[in-house]
Amino acid sequence: MATMQAPPRARIHEGPFVNEPLTDFTREENARKMRAAVEEVRGQLGREYDLIIGGRRVKTQDKIKSINPAKPSELVGLFQKAGKEHVEPAMEAALKAFESWSRTSVEERAAIVFRTAEILRERKFEYAAWMVFEVGKNYAEADADIAELIDFCEFYPREALRLAKAEPPVQLPGERDLLMYIPLGVGAVIPPWNFPSAIMGGMTLASIVCGNTVILKPSSDSPAIAAKFVEALEEAGLPEGVVNFCPGAGASFGNAVVAHPKTRFIAFTGSREVGLDINKRAAEQAPGQVWIKRTILEMGGKDAIIVDADANLDAAVDGVAAAAFGFSGQKCSACSRAIIDERIYDKFLERLKARVEKITLGDPAKNPGMGPVINEGSMKSILEYIEAGQKQGGRVLTGGKRDSNAGEGWFVQPTVIADVKPGDRIEQEEIFGPVLAVIKSRNFDDALQIANDTEFGLTGAVYSSSKDKLDRAIREFHVGNLYINRKCTGAIVGAHPFGGFNMSGTDSKSGGPDYLYLFTQAKSVGIKTT
Repeated sequence: MATMQAPPRARIHEGPFVNEPLTDFTREENARKMRAAVEEVRGQLGREYDLIIGGRRVKTQDKIKSINPAKPSELVGLFQKAGKEHVEPAMEAALKAFESWSRTSVEERAAIVFRTAEILRERKFEYAAWMVFEVGKNYAEADADIAELIDFCEFYPREALRLAKAEPPVQLPGERDLLMYIPLGVGAVIPPWNFPSAIMGGMTLASIVCGNTVILKPSSDSPAIAAKFVEALEEAGLPEGVVNFCPGAGASFGNAVVAHPKTRFIAFTGSREVGLDINKRAAEQAPGQVWIKRTILEMGGKDAIIVDADANLDAAVDGVAAAAFGFSGQKCSACSRAIIDERIYDKFLERLKARVEKITLGDPAKNPGMGPVINEGSMKSILEYIEAGQKQGGRVLTGGKRDSNAGEGWFVQPTVIADVKPGDRIEQEEIFGPVLAVIKSRNFDDALQIANDTEFGLTGAVYSSSKDKLDRAIREFHVGNLYINRKCTGAIVGAHPFGGFNMSGTDSKSGGPDYLYLFTQAKSVGIKTT
């Protein structure tokens, strides 16, 4: 990365935050640009990438292969694999960079992040194309992912500038009282593969714009997108050592970074099991550790959409299908449970089956409705869940199998399992794939009880025309992100601060006005003036 230098010429945005618009791929001009970007990126597949530690490029004996889940014979990139021996060099580089970066003005830090937004915006189709190949997103899903990252590049600097102007609510006579939000230190950023641009970049940007430095360990399923993001940071003028790019195994490199006494915070998004393990490791005081490590955890969900008898049925069917099968159901916010009033249950199933069977499955480079799941292990797990659902009395309404006609990759048909009972395994456990469990409810009270009967609490939605029922849902449906008469996926930065309750995580609310507090610590100063 670049050495410390004067901030690049980038505007410090004084205007209000505005979300990055999504691309309309029904317009041939946009579809043509995306196809061109796909072919451009196709020509870059198979390259080798180094670790970046304190600006140094480092090679390792062990490698990580990133493959195309739609075509596993195709190598997206070859990556060095960080091991335990790289933890100390990465930590030392991050600590050294923290000395100067933490003292860099918030205006300079914001300028670099704003410049990163400009770079990403200029190459939006290219970055989306990397997601087509590496994680199997179709054009719209990939575009939304990079748009969200651009939003974070615009939103978090504004929030950092706002925090820099914070004042205590009282000024005592004869004093000048100050309230400052100062950086924490070195953080471990451990993102997932399913939003390899937005979540990876969002946690990293929130860290660095506040003056922290980062050891970034991207998912082994999506290191290429993280590498391209780090390249954009370099181009924007980020100093060496502020972000250290270290793909590696969670069980070795990741755990060692979490346990390191100099690690100040861990920002993680992923499974409940890994998140709880990180929380436990972080809670143990290591020799030489002088702080309580902060954990910022988002750990998935078992999200439900309630459809009441008085709902707009067509809108509900569309919302459920979109939320259940967008990006092959591989979203922590995905609808994996549809809870349907018994008075409309059969009619809903009939319409849902017809709607789901219109979803096209195939190579994301050709922009189908749905692509593959991320890897072979995931595919096998999903198929096992489908089998388990049937053994417990569920009825496969449509789908239920691997689709070899879609290609050589890890393709699972969009699957609807009807007649699932509350408490069944597929009604309780996060599947993370294109599987929707449909449960019949007796009434709205029953539906709310079923929806809340889970250890998770991330997203949910309710379709109803009754104001009283919707008001009850707002009070009683215990999730971090609740949507009324719309799907439960697609949180928008600024409008829908994102994060859940219970085992869905620490309710960290990314993209919201309180998120940066998690990456800072408040320091109060009282100065006697008379």
